[in-house]
Amino acid sequence: MKNQMINGFSLFFKTCRFWVFVSLFNLCSILGVAVVIYPKEYSHALRNPLMGFRYDTSSSGYQQPYAAVTRCYIKWNEIENDESDTIDKIKSVCDTKWKDIEKYNVKVIPRVYLDWDRRSGNEYWPVDMTKGDYGSEQFKTRLRRLIQRLGQCWDNDPRVAWVQMGIVGLWGEHHSPSPSAEIQQLMGEEFTAAFPNKKVLVRRPWETFTNFQFGGYWDSWANWGQMDHGTGIDNLNDTTQRWKVSVFEGEIAYNCCEYTTQPGDSPNDTLTDPAHLDFLLDTIRNLHCSGLGWISGYSKTDPAVLAGAEEVQGAFGYRYLLNEVRYPAMLTPGANFSMQFKVTNVGSAPICYNWPVEVSLLNPTTKAVVWKANFAGCDIRNWLSGDQYNSTTRTYTVPAVANTVSGTFQLPGTIANGQYILALAILDPAGMLPSVRFSTVNYFNGGRHPIGYAGVGVTPGQTQLSPGLFDDPAGDTSLYYVK
Repeated sequence: MKNQMINGFSLFFKTCRFWVFVSLFNLCSILGVAVVIYPKEYSHALRNPLMGFRYDTSSSGYQQPYAAVTRCYIKWNEIENDESDTIDKIKSVCDTKWKDIEKYNVKVIPRVYLDWDRRSGNEYWPVDMTKGDYGSEQFKTRLRRLIQRLGQCWDNDPRVAWVQMGIVGLWGEHHSPSPSAEIQQLMGEEFTAAFPNKKVLVRRPWETFTNFQFGGYWDSWANWGQMDHGTGIDNLNDTTQRWKVSVFEGEIAYNCCEYTTQPGDSPNDTLTDPAHLDFLLDTIRNLHCSGLGWISGYSKTDPAVLAGAEEVQGAFGYRYLLNEVRYPAMLTPGANFSMQFKVTNVGSAPICYNWPVEVSLLNPTTKAVVWKANFAGCDIRNWLSGDQYNSTTRTYTVPAVANTVSGTFQLPGTIANGQYILALAILDPAGMLPSVRFSTVNYFNGGRHPIGYAGVGVTPGQTQLSPGLFDDPAGDTSLYYVK
């Protein structure tokens, strides 16, 4: 009898525990805390801001494949030909050169220069300054004023990606002549003060401007005759981790040193010859490169060239793989809800600015935004790529890690009950518009990534979205960052 009572109580408690579990499960299902979505990875390269193949500063260049950045050379005497010229002249020249650039979701990398090459007549000094005078008190005074004015014009200009320091030397490349120690200190201090919001890049940051946290541009990227430059960037990154806080980019020069050995005779050669292509990809990964020019002149009709270009574009800069998203299936008007997602940067470098991440609810029929809010405390600059690249295994010895982003949001009490699509987006703060694309097939034209269905005041009939609803992110040319 005693054993029967014990067995009876045991069965009773097991039954209670079962129904408590079932009740909790049902409650969780109602509240939606168990909804987990694993978005499928997008297999192609993406045209994303602040990275990629660099094209010419023109409307035709802005419409090229992967166009997101463009370098703009600016002569000093274009923006200031006399001490009496005002800051408005700088703004006017830039507005003309960069007309409508924001409509194409493209940003500019400006570089001011004084001397183009060694040929007479290719100097662009103001008329009231002495050509070739890089050391006088007048030069230093005017240099300070120019840098301060550039900061006033460009530091908060949403069209500017970052700034190549330039000015001194041929093409503004800090050679022939190189900036003296005094000029380095002057320019370093002034550029740092003038550009608290924009990154500044110099030609050889491992041996010049070493007192400052500048990034670097290599104007003969992966050139066999200039591999000391690559070694310098590599050592700088190893010792200071500079790649985590600044930008490294440049161009491939097909006219100097030992370029036929590496990276090849032409852009097409680089992108089709396996030895050249692998060498370029290894340098991009190893040096955490965000983008390159000149090579962007590749053929847009040759399938073999296009395949190589896509592989290179996929290696440039950041590439955000959306691993999973968790959110409640049912939301309550006027109440808080929490959600999180995981993202891994499988590219070569982080993004250099902290752009906001948005969650939104979309009308499932029109895709219009019904509600939106930004994740507080989310800093996408911390979404780092891997590091310590191994060219033998062609992988990072220190792999990229998944970043978990969590947020708590309050829905307005006025939102109507019904079924919506929950979406994510990374915004350009210039106009708070969707801009950066995750590497996932879950995409709507306009820049938002639909994740799954969520109900407001109701339980959704389903949470999974049909792949037939999605648009091709590589085919979307509608993005812009300022209305």
